[in-house]
Amino acid sequence: MLTTKETTSPQITTARALRSLYITRTIFSVTWLLLVIAFVKTSPLIATVLLIIYPAWDVIGTYFDIKANKNNGPVTTQYVNAVISIITTVAVAIAVSNSVADALVVFGAWAILTGAIQLVLGLRRRKLLGGQWPMIISGGQSVIAGVSFIAMAHSPNMGIINLAGYAGFGAFYYLLAVISLSKSLRKSAVN
Repeated sequence: MLTTKETTSPQITTARALRSLYITRTIFSVTWLLLVIAFVKTSPLIATVLLIIYPAWDVIGTYFDIKANKNNGPVTTQYVNAVISIITTVAVAIAVSNSVADALVVFGAWAILTGAIQLVLGLRRRKLLGGQWPMIISGGQSVIAGVSFIAMAHSPNMGIINLAGYAGFGAFYYLLAVISLSKSLRKSAVN
């Protein structure tokens, strides 16, 4: 938790940078969700592009996470996450040319791996920065969602639209993290 006695300026700077990043990620996830809903039935091509964009966006978000955390110890985990998301972006693009089911399996594997990373990062950051419980829950839920995407990939009516809920929950948890980090920052300003 951020407090004046325990907090150094880099921790407050990191908390503010993460809060800004989480706001951006919330907006992206909501926009992505709305676009998927709008185009999944009318334009399979646009829906396919959106499926490829989602893990690519995670690479960008991870880059800004690394930038925000440069003064808080090793960022190896974030680099691993970026590499996984780059590989996933390429793998989804290849898999979707074969079938949506194959792309969903790749997407599910990505959700499991990056969810586990998010869970670990949230646990590490909770004492240093506070406001991480939504990221911890989101990471755990992402692992579960990934398993369900793989399990249901070949079920009837399973398609890209099923990922809209995943993005929606992601947006919700990022918004909760914004609120939680804002409270921690306010407390540190008062103390």
